[in-house]
Amino acid sequence: MARFFKAMLRLFVLISLVYITSAQNCRSHTFANGIPAFSACNDLPFLNSFLHWNYIPENRTVNLAYRHGGVSASRWVAWAINPSGRQMVGSQALVAFQSGGRMNAYTTQINGFQPNMQPGNLTFAVPSISAAFNGNNEITIFATIVLPPGSTSVNQVWQEGPLNGGNPGIHPLSGPNRQSVGTIDFQSGQIASGGANSMVKRRNVHGVLNAVSWGTLMPLGAIIARYLKVAKSADPAWFYLHIACQTTAYSVGVAGWATGLKLGSDSVGIQHNSHRNLGIALFVLGTLQVFALLLRPKPDHKFRFYWNIYHHATGYLVIILSVVNVYKGFDILDPEKKWKRIYTGVLVTLAAIAVLLEAFTWIVVIKRKKNEDKSHHGANGMNGYGARHQQGV
Repeated sequence: MARFFKAMLRLFVLISLVYITSAQNCRSHTFANGIPAFSACNDLPFLNSFLHWNYIPENRTVNLAYRHGGVSASRWVAWAINPSGRQMVGSQALVAFQSGGRMNAYTTQINGFQPNMQPGNLTFAVPSISAAFNGNNEITIFATIVLPPGSTSVNQVWQEGPLNGGNPGIHPLSGPNRQSVGTIDFQSGQIASGGANSMVKRRNVHGVLNAVSWGTLMPLGAIIARYLKVAKSADPAWFYLHIACQTTAYSVGVAGWATGLKLGSDSVGIQHNSHRNLGIALFVLGTLQVFALLLRPKPDHKFRFYWNIYHHATGYLVIILSVVNVYKGFDILDPEKKWKRIYTGVLVTLAAIAVLLEAFTWIVVIKRKKNEDKSHHGANGMNGYGARHQQGV
């Protein structure tokens, strides 16, 4: 029994050492082959990555080593500086991968959403670059770079992805791959992450605003207008409820549309054409509906019939396009599946309510018509009887 406890104690100590080592991976790491120690390093928050560097202020030169663990020989890795923003597109990258049993390392500019990572010069000097792959499935990029003029603080991006035909292929577009951005000041050593988190939050806000406005309140407003006005006691309350719901939906939708425009301008090279075009169409149609409300003719006006056709056709078209575009947004955002299921549940609930109210409306209309017919026939019968009585029939 004593041997068992001793063995368990040694196991716990070993586990503790492993955790301590991993927690201090950046500081405790030593480079082989006589590579000198770096004066500064940081454990990057995503993708099992680490950055080591020495900064030489006299010539704004940085000697760096970018380590990326947990990658196989069929993956590529990259570390980059982006002078224009916190995303991969527009960045000046150092790329490395293994091909034919040897390491390839070179510089490349990422100019598109599906980058063609072919060797090319950067906007700043890179006097040297090399890479190594060790037995622990870790790729390390060694490079010397001359910082662009200006601040020593830059936007940094790091990535990994699969090889496609021996060349870097497109990396995953969600999760840690989307969050692997931040800023670094090579002089002070300050590092901040969260640029991608900020972008993701703004994308989520954009999605929520549009799902609530165009995708939920608009159909709800149409249901109010179609079914509440059947009840005579609901007149004119149904009209004001309809207007309040649709104007709220339009106002929130415009805010969502504006955030989408801002996201588009901040995401250089990233285009979702169908989603964008549908959003523009929804904004135009929604605005036309608002102006149609201001130009609504009176019920007895000769043009009211044509106005009703326009208003109803445009309204239903907006609802259909809204739902389609919300699902396109889900495909772009790629959130947890539960959010798409929740929205689907909301739509199914609204559809079920509409079906029930449609049936109830037809019952009310048919009964009302029968009662009106009976009243009409009864009045005609009384008139005939009175006439015959007066004539002595």
